[in-house]
Amino acid sequence: METAGKDFFVGYEELKVLIIDDNTLIHDTLKKTLYGLGIREVRCAQNAYYGMRLCNEMQFQIVVCAFNVNSDKDGFHLLEELKFKGHVTKRTVLIFLSTETSESLVNSIIELQPDDFWVKPLIPKVVKERLSNTLKIKSKLFNLYQAIDRREFSKVIYFADQHLKNKSLRHLHPNILRMRGEALLSLLEFHEAELFFQGLLKKYKFGWVYLGYVKSLLKQGRIDEIHELISSLTDKPETRFAMHDLLAQYHIEQEMYATAYEEIKKATLLSPRNIERNKKSWDLARLNHDHIGQFQATKSIVANAKNSIHDSPELLLNVIRAGIDLAITITDGSADKLLNQIERYIQQVQEDYKEASDFKEQIAVAQARLFKAQNEEKRAERIVEHKISLRPTPEIEDNLDKVKVFHELGMREEAMLLLEAIKNQISGESLTSQVVNRYIEQETKERADIHFTPKQLHDMAVEHYQKKRFSPALESVLQAIQLAPNSVKFSTSLLKIMVAMKETGELKEEDYPFADKAIKLFDNTKLEGKHAEVVAEVKENWQRFFRNPHAQEDVNIEEAG
Repeated sequence: METAGKDFFVGYEELKVLIIDDNTLIHDTLKKTLYGLGIREVRCAQNAYYGMRLCNEMQFQIVVCAFNVNSDKDGFHLLEELKFKGHVTKRTVLIFLSTETSESLVNSIIELQPDDFWVKPLIPKVVKERLSNTLKIKSKLFNLYQAIDRREFSKVIYFADQHLKNKSLRHLHPNILRMRGEALLSLLEFHEAELFFQGLLKKYKFGWVYLGYVKSLLKQGRIDEIHELISSLTDKPETRFAMHDLLAQYHIEQEMYATAYEEIKKATLLSPRNIERNKKSWDLARLNHDHIGQFQATKSIVANAKNSIHDSPELLLNVIRAGIDLAITITDGSADKLLNQIERYIQQVQEDYKEASDFKEQIAVAQARLFKAQNEEKRAERIVEHKISLRPTPEIEDNLDKVKVFHELGMREEAMLLLEAIKNQISGESLTSQVVNRYIEQETKERADIHFTPKQLHDMAVEHYQKKRFSPALESVLQAIQLAPNSVKFSTSLLKIMVAMKETGELKEEDYPFADKAIKLFDNTKLEGKHAEVVAEVKENWQRFFRNPHAQEDVNIEEAG
């Protein structure tokens, strides 16, 4: 067995410590305490930039980082970058500092898996005790942390079993058992992990034990056996974030994308700083035709990625793209307000990012889509003709936006050819690639079957309705709803058309479920003012048929506005 701790440190005097906090009083307090322990090498940084520079110059065994590093990026994104660049590993003692203890911050910190979390103001005696204890744990279990860093999970299990035989480490058994259980899950040994966590539950009631047990069963597709336990864990503050995250992953694997979307939204709300989770929320919003959710997710990514390793003009471009997608589902004046906002975003990309010159074609595509949404089709066509290549680029999102502008301008053959090229770009077996792949399949089918935007389809439905061509009106509005299922306006028009068709005897009984879906949307949406009145009236008109089969009501679809 490898000797635990021999590669960590021999004495406190050998340790190198980095403190990153914008408060120099914290520097002074910690330095005095660390010197009192015998530590000699202590470096301090007041901002993330200088902290990163110090990490590039030397390797630290202890990193103490505050959440508030106001001058550039916050502590969460700094530690994320330090981990990404290998400056912080499982072998590093990582301490997080904060005056804040909100649930969202705590969840974000838990994701980074620090060794300890100190709440300000700091008390020297407590700091000394907690750091000494953390160092002892890190030293005694060093070979476990090293094996985790190297992703040698079979070794993790071997070392854990050896440590568990050591009676002097009894107080560390929960730490060791947790690493052993996580190693089993990483090795995809789900049945063995189930038995392991099930055995632990007889002695330990920690949240991680329950979560490990649930994950092992979810990975075996046995959710029906643990509904009550899942409900209990989603109610507890210490486990509900992780539980929603696990459920989102499970439902993606089961291709239950609507349910996965509801779960990922809850997880993202509880831990909003994780960019990959925000991206997953965005992908699921697109797949579920939630245009508002898509726009909100892209804006959240931009806000949370600011000054981080994720920050890029592409993120703001995605906001622009999602905003246009949303605007072409809106039939009232609020679309103009949104499109004006998109114009400002395009200007912001060009002004705020020095890399904007590398995104000329992407910006041109967005500008062309914006002109088309503003009914300036000729200007959009000129941009496409002179500035946009028909060839695919290496980036899927860039190609998707090209598909949209081609499709919106009636260049359907070019759009379909590009979609075929995009299919060949998607690779991998990750949950993200699974969702994106399903979205591309959906886009391909819908753009082959439906040749207009949701707004155009609704306008066509209104025109057909006014001319009493109810069957094509129904067909057009159903296509609009397929592309924008959360539009109350579209569903209101649908129900009005169905009322008219019921009166004329044209409506088929097999169409009734469309009305049920519309009413369910109304009931689940908070409506106010005139919109609430119009919806209440159209619901009453529809439901009256089933109370009084001879009821007649003149309905004017224009009142839906």
